[in-house]
Amino acid sequence: MKRNTFLNVAAFSLIAFGLASCMDFDSPLDTLNVDQEVVSDSVYHGNPGNIDYEINISEAQFDKALAELDTYLRQAKSGQYSMRGGKNGDYPGEHAYQRQYSLGPDNYAQYTTVPHYDFMYGTLQTSYDISVEFNPGPNSMYLMVKNSMVPLLNHPAVDSIPEIKAIYLLLFDQASQEIADVHGAFPYDDFLVNKQTSPFTYNGAEHIYKTIVGHIDRITACLAHYETRPDWYKAKFQALIDDNIDVCQNKFFGRKGVSEWIRYANSLKLRMAMHCVKVEPALARQWAEEAVAGGVIEAPEQEFALLGFQLGFGHPLNMIWLSWGDARLSASFESLLLSLDHPYTKGEYPFFKNNGGAITNTKTGEVLEPDTRIVGLREGIHPGMGQSAATNPMINYSVFDADYMAQAPLYLMKMSEVDFLRAEGAVRGWNMGGSAQEFYERGIRYAYLFERSEEYFHEEYDMLVEDYIQRTEPVPYTYHDPLGMVSDEPSVTKIGVAWNEADSREIKLEKIITQKYIAGFPNGFEAWADLRRTGYPKVFPVLNADEGDGTLRYGDIIRRAVFPDTDDASIADILTSGLDALGGEDYQATRIWWDVEGPNF
Repeated sequence: MKRNTFLNVAAFSLIAFGLASCMDFDSPLDTLNVDQEVVSDSVYHGNPGNIDYEINISEAQFDKALAELDTYLRQAKSGQYSMRGGKNGDYPGEHAYQRQYSLGPDNYAQYTTVPHYDFMYGTLQTSYDISVEFNPGPNSMYLMVKNSMVPLLNHPAVDSIPEIKAIYLLLFDQASQEIADVHGAFPYDDFLVNKQTSPFTYNGAEHIYKTIVGHIDRITACLAHYETRPDWYKAKFQALIDDNIDVCQNKFFGRKGVSEWIRYANSLKLRMAMHCVKVEPALARQWAEEAVAGGVIEAPEQEFALLGFQLGFGHPLNMIWLSWGDARLSASFESLLLSLDHPYTKGEYPFFKNNGGAITNTKTGEVLEPDTRIVGLREGIHPGMGQSAATNPMINYSVFDADYMAQAPLYLMKMSEVDFLRAEGAVRGWNMGGSAQEFYERGIRYAYLFERSEEYFHEEYDMLVEDYIQRTEPVPYTYHDPLGMVSDEPSVTKIGVAWNEADSREIKLEKIITQKYIAGFPNGFEAWADLRRTGYPKVFPVLNADEGDGTLRYGDIIRRAVFPDTDDASIADILTSGLDALGGEDYQATRIWWDVEGPNF
């Protein structure tokens, strides 16, 4: 395979002062507060969740509505960037992405560990000892999504073009599903109608999930009805999408049509169905089978993502990991990948790299020479000080390959996730349109992170994956910390990769979720959700778990992030309705609606 260096310079240009990796973050509550005007010649029902898709308008009415929505459309466009680390209308960037993912969900999923505790704003003494400055990170980005999209959804003129309302409602609802999984409750209904001031009434995850699925059913019906539109309408609508929606653009595969948006919506419904499989199994099956029957993503060209290498921005993780030294591979992920002999760790150009410099054992003096092996940090370990390997040897632990990451899409919905969801559904006996083995193996083949259309980015993976799929047993592996801070730990991965119809349902589920976890990297949101609801993949216990809010002990995993609001009005809202909506106290150990104890089957 010829080595390619399509490394986006913007992604990897060193910012000299990497210590500013948590710079001041403007409050999203101060942005995008747009006065709304009521205009004539529009259809409006006063409900941003309602879509009257059977209306018929003239070309002149379409043009008038489009003119009235111009400012709102430009503001709403920025919300899709905020879904994946975009701040104040900009493309996804390092500071916002770090707050949204790297300092929270990516650690909770045990993809990564933060190797130093000192930041310009706040500290991270252990994985669960979350600084009040960092805790609002995912919520801050969600509020930017809300503040950019909700004014459009509430504007009277948007009902004249119901398909654009359907698309932005879908994007807003995916962001809402993700943040509901983080905190367990928030004022979804009030946010949707663009309420601006307290008191806010909190809604729990159950209400949010069921409301969103109701929206999805209306969205897919609206988009299916689009085929009855006249040609002039379709031409103008497609131009509107081309100008305003970047998550569906790919210059290699071509622009997506309305049918792909239907697949995206149904794929989100399938994800949500699987999340609530233990709390409402009959409803979960209904949602899942409806989603598959309506059509889900099943080809790479149907995936939804922001493609930074096409839009002109670099993947934020290149700066966060490689320039700032703010994240390193976790020991659990290291052990999992090497136990399975995963393609990411093999070949001439492996995705994960060996240690970057020498690491000396503080107890024995043994030296791990540079570029010797892949090595991760135990989750929850007390990190070092500083972002320089000269003063903090944890900086020499493993990172990924910059060239590959520069070409990695920022996915909203990835084909392999959908395949693994269908595989799990099939194991549960649901009608998923095929066999569990079929979806499982296809999910592995398309699990790679890299850009889809250019073969040289995944050629080596393609060559290695066929042997990988046939691996029946794990490789014996023991995690060994080269610094000697923790004792050796045998791998907790005891399964192979190869599908075996004779396996129990529990082993099949573990295989599916383990491969889904690898395929989902680096999106910590979904991986953390799976870890909570299934217990898979198996990971090492988090060290110093009791140093969070005091409700977790060794062997526990964090079940939710506590409410991020610290102002008096928000605290009053939490006490009035937030705790009831959550169904428990505002603790890290409190389980959200779908996260129930008990067996997987």
